Amino acid sequence: MKNHNKGLVGRRQIVLGAASLPLFTLPATSVFAQNYPSKTIRLICPFPPGGAVDIACRALAAELSKQLGQTVAVENRPGAGGNVGLVEAVKSGADGYTLYMSTSGIQAINPVLYSKMPADPNKDLAPVSALVSLNNVLVLHPSVKANNVKDLIAYAKANPGKLSYASSGNGTSIHMSGEMFKALAGVDMVHVPYKGSAPAVTDLLGGQVQLMFDNIPSSLPHIKAGKLKALATTGAKRDAALPDLPT
Repeated sequence: MKNHNKGLVGRRQIVLGAASLPLFTLPATSVFAQNYPSKTIRLICPFPPGGAVDIACRALAAELSKQLGQTVAVENRPGAGGNVGLVEAVKSGADGYTLYMSTSGIQAINPVLYSKMPADPNKDLAPVSALVSLNNVLVLHPSVKANNVKDLIAYAKANPGKLSYASSGNGTSIHMSGEMFKALAGVDMVHVPYKGSAPAVTDLLGGQVQLMFDNIPSSLPHIKAGKLKALATTGAKRDAALPDLPT
């Protein structure tokens, strides 16, 4: 699928942040630099285990633990499109021992989608580093009689409101990809939000929902195993992980 707003919707960007207080806005003292870290560091993941953000969190935690010589523990706090984890990160002490894995959806979409945010991800957190940029992939349950995007659109138009698409939560790039598809294709599908990609994929595999625009890493094993049908990716060019799929 062509996606001209790929910076926001077609790709999920993952950003590491920390509570925005002196540690990250002012130079650390030499004493602090010598002693840090002296205890376990929390890395808050705002989505459940098994999804792309969780995979990135665990890979980062393992490497940081090696580099710092101190345990970095992943703590999953899913819900509200990442806002539950956001609140937990913001209310934590800004002493450098709480990190938060944010996404483009949390930083850019949620502040527009929600009339009242529980915290401001762009003011209450200090960015540390941009880490990952992921394309989404359109995947179907094998029972859906469509082998390409054209077939899917035709099926959806012939069966308005009968297809359900899963997302990792309201406001996520996965949700917005589905809504953009509905608008551009002129089809009626039912949105079913979950607390993350992993539970959404579980229900997709079970046939409770029929399709999803998932982050590639969490759906790739199921695509390769033939348990899900992949039709297209959302990037401007073909994705190296699924080079045979159109965009």
